[in-house]
Amino acid sequence: MALLPQFLEELRRRISIVDVVGRRVRLNRRGTQATGLCPFHNEKSPSFHVYEGPDEPHYHCFGCGAHGDVITFVMETEGLQFRDAVEKLAGEAGLEIPRDNPEARARAERQDTLAGVMELAARFFESQLGGSAGRAGLEYFKGRGLNAETIKRFRLGFAPEGFEVLKAKLAKENIPEALSIEAGLLVKHEDTGRIYDRFRGRVMFPIMDAKGRVIAFGGRALGDEKPKYLNSPETPLFHKGRTLYNLNQAQKPARDRNEIVVVEGYMDVIALAEGGFPHAVAPLGTALTEDHIELLWRFAQEPILCFDGDAAGQKAAARAVERVLPVLKPGLSLRFAYLPQGQDPDDLLRGPSSGGGRGGTGGGGTAAMRQVLEQALPLVQVFWQEVLAGRALDTPERRSGFRRDLLAAVGRIADRGVQEDYRRDMLARLDQMFAAPRSAIAPRPAPGGPRFGRFPQARQPGMPFQHLEGGGEAARRGIAGVKKLPYEVLLMGVINHPDLLHRHGEAVALIPIPDRQLDKLKGALLDLATRHPDLDANDFKNHLMDLGFSGAIETLVRHTGKIRFALPSAGQAQAEAGLLHVMAILRETEMEVELEAAARALEEDMSQENLDRFQAAQQQKLDAESRRRDLDLADFDPLFKN
Repeated sequence: MALLPQFLEELRRRISIVDVVGRRVRLNRRGTQATGLCPFHNEKSPSFHVYEGPDEPHYHCFGCGAHGDVITFVMETEGLQFRDAVEKLAGEAGLEIPRDNPEARARAERQDTLAGVMELAARFFESQLGGSAGRAGLEYFKGRGLNAETIKRFRLGFAPEGFEVLKAKLAKENIPEALSIEAGLLVKHEDTGRIYDRFRGRVMFPIMDAKGRVIAFGGRALGDEKPKYLNSPETPLFHKGRTLYNLNQAQKPARDRNEIVVVEGYMDVIALAEGGFPHAVAPLGTALTEDHIELLWRFAQEPILCFDGDAAGQKAAARAVERVLPVLKPGLSLRFAYLPQGQDPDDLLRGPSSGGGRGGTGGGGTAAMRQVLEQALPLVQVFWQEVLAGRALDTPERRSGFRRDLLAAVGRIADRGVQEDYRRDMLARLDQMFAAPRSAIAPRPAPGGPRFGRFPQARQPGMPFQHLEGGGEAARRGIAGVKKLPYEVLLMGVINHPDLLHRHGEAVALIPIPDRQLDKLKGALLDLATRHPDLDANDFKNHLMDLGFSGAIETLVRHTGKIRFALPSAGQAQAEAGLLHVMAILRETEMEVELEAAARALEEDMSQENLDRFQAAQQQKLDAESRRRDLDLADFDPLFKN
């Protein structure tokens, strides 16, 4: 629902951002500014600033780049949607949220009414569990080891046998049948038109939204009735692909620990909460969706997905990998924890050495569960294993097919920077897997056979990717002074001509920079260009300095002062030609690395596959050099001088 800009301005004016932030961050206040340790990343010295002036009160972290206003802060720290954050702050400010139009007003009122009906049903199910009709349900929960406090905290209940028990209760409360059907509590038979209770003879698990409102139910059969678990249908309140069970209780401990655990079902969540893991949630009768993943990232950068150690668990992990690849972002991923074969979280927490309790050590108990979570595998490892699973790699054709499928899967990652890092990681793993041991290296061909000269030494398999010290024109001229200068020229050029980022930002983003400080500066300027596309060069540079890059920019100015196209005085065409040329040089460096790896592979195994790879790398290198020679080199000579 759209909200009037005037209302949002009034809300920001009435609410003190320093007061709101100060509830979670210990701030040192000076006038209209305050500083403290950033709540969004771990740091030892404060780089988090809060500004409360008359113009655009906001917060900004010079360490991780977190930025926003008071509404953003509440959304990020409390895991709320925009509307919910506004409602929370409006309540504190004593403001009534305006309704844009009659339709929006009616929709909001309908949701409030449905939420009231769901609350009535939840209370009814709770009361039934404590009475004679719910004795079987109470025995079930006690048999699962739940105490009265846990039953109350999760608002567990029981839907009694009978087709019209809840229906009669709702009618007594003057709830129209149509409203109860819309809420998913009653069902209308298509053929007979009979209206009856959806949930019968089941223990009941209320499903709540992030604010703690009951929006749906899950019911578990106590006998052999199918389905074993029955969830509410989709309603105006409940969307199962965007809802996680127990998020209302898990969000604070998850944020405090920077860890959130995803398990398969209601009882897994409750068992973990009782065992000292209150930051557990579960999807609701569906595989993890992209919306679920985005929601989880609000509470932890690497949520842990905890699966059973059986075939079903492996399939669930594979589905999660498929879902997360397209939405991966820098710094955000998943981890995968696997339980011992045949055990769920409840089994593990009650392991044999825990004496039936949940605080033991060794084979079961809290310590065993913590060990499972600590041994969670990173996404990249699970991704590699999923593509590799069941593959025979005993021939060049099969290895080539594996390489093709692996890189095609990497191509599903939408973020180009993350995709490029995955591609490098996979190529390094391939090199390591297919590298023959030195004792098994085939002898060099006899005189008269194919000759490839002396191959350069490639990086060792499994070692992190690093750029070569020199390449391109520097390699041909035998000059070693190129090193960091092309990267510095690249950055200085786009800082002085930020318009270039609107045409070539994606290409710049894909250039990996081996120097950590320069790479951090690249990320900052790309982010700044995205958020503020209308800044001129002076404002662009000033913003970067405000972000803490003054020293880095001074160094760039000092090192690149003789590169004409990177200067502020350069014309747009000259600056663009220079940028393209520098990127071509750096792409050549990338190709040098691939050529070295291909040469090394061919030296160790004279297979047709490796020969094809080597020749392709040679051709790519020659093509890149040819394209670059088409540019005028006169303006770029300083790049290759000490």
